[in-house]
Amino acid sequence: MAHIARTGVSVSLELVVIIVFAAVLFGVATGWFLAMRGVAEVRAERDRRENDFKAAISDLAAAEARAEEVPVLRDQIDALRDERDVARLQLTELRAKAEGFEARLAEFKDAREAMAGQFREVAGTMLTETQEAFLRRAEDRFKQSEQAAGHSLKALMQPMEATLKRYEEGLTRIEKERQGTYGELREAVAQLAQGNAGVVREAQRLANVMRASPKARGRWGEEQLRTILESAGLSENVDFSLQTSVNDGEKNLRPDCVVNLPGGRCIVIDVKNVWVAFEAAFEEEDEVRRAELLKQHAAAMQSTANELGRKGYWRQFDQSPDFVIMFVPGEHVLAAAAERAPELIETAFRNGVIIASTINTLALAKIMAGMWRQEKIAEEAGKIGALGKELYSRIATMGDHVSRLGRNLAQATGAYNSFVGSLESQVLTQARRFEQLNVETSGKAIESPPMIDTAVRPLTKLNTAAELTDAGEESGD
Repeated sequence: MAHIARTGVSVSLELVVIIVFAAVLFGVATGWFLAMRGVAEVRAERDRRENDFKAAISDLAAAEARAEEVPVLRDQIDALRDERDVARLQLTELRAKAEGFEARLAEFKDAREAMAGQFREVAGTMLTETQEAFLRRAEDRFKQSEQAAGHSLKALMQPMEATLKRYEEGLTRIEKERQGTYGELREAVAQLAQGNAGVVREAQRLANVMRASPKARGRWGEEQLRTILESAGLSENVDFSLQTSVNDGEKNLRPDCVVNLPGGRCIVIDVKNVWVAFEAAFEEEDEVRRAELLKQHAAAMQSTANELGRKGYWRQFDQSPDFVIMFVPGEHVLAAAAERAPELIETAFRNGVIIASTINTLALAKIMAGMWRQEKIAEEAGKIGALGKELYSRIATMGDHVSRLGRNLAQATGAYNSFVGSLESQVLTQARRFEQLNVETSGKAIESPPMIDTAVRPLTKLNTAAELTDAGEESGD
């Protein structure tokens, strides 16, 4: 810096000398120029030169002023040297401190790595234990819920399954009976056709037997009636009885047959073989005589019906309708009488007697047997109704249990979600800070347990047990 200051001073002095020398040269040149020019031009030139000289003097004064500043610059240079020395001392001290700091930093790094390793081991162990405990608790909870739900559903379904099985068995039995009824009807129609064709043959064959004895005709008629009733599906001494004795207060009456009906009711059937005049007319070759005999046959049929009506068999039985059935074996016997006396059947009906031939009696027997079957079906239907009511009540109870099970599942799901939320916000958040601290995690990331957002589907078509029971009672009524 001192060398620079001395160089600056010498340059300033040389500059002053150069300026003075230039001014002298300029004056000489000016004089010479003035001599060569006119006075006016010389003066003008002189003035211009004087101005230039004054400017040069000013520059010279400025240079002298700058030269006077040199000592000040020297003082500043000395001060800068002192500051440089102080800075060198401070730099040396700072370098020493930096070396100490580097040593302490290395020690701190070693300690931090040791602490990080220990902390990583502890955190990994705690996290693994927490996850395993959580998974065990969740698995145990779900197993308990599944077992409870399975036992509950099984307990609910067992009585309903048994009831449905009984219900199905009842329906199957009724269906079989219905099919059997239709089969019996078809069979009865076929038997009726066969019987109708065989009536004529049997009449011819039995004519000789019945011609000899009225008792034989009566027994034959009773056997015909028994056969008809049994072919219709009725059983003797169960559904009907023969030769039942009753007393009207004056004498004993013995109708040939009493058929029992559902509800304690009954129908009286009496067999009448009006045969003598019809047989004679059948053998008569004279048409006029045959016509007279057939009229006698019709009158005998009417007289027999009137006598049967006067007996009033139905009055001896409390639950009997106010008529009695007069069974006439042989379609041709009744047809011959009805042909000669068209009012025969109507007159007998007004007297409480229904005259029935073999075909009509078979039809009536089928109707009575059908009444018993309908009674049995009605009884079975009542049992099925009671069974259905019981099933309805059990379904209602099952609906309550299922609804309660759904609520419990919803509560379990809510508790699980709350637990997962607490684990996510309070445990896993702190655990994940190890990753931010660059703690070695063995390459395993912490996964968040899944939330269960599936809602339990409510039972919208099952009301409460009380409502279902009331509805079942209303439907049963």
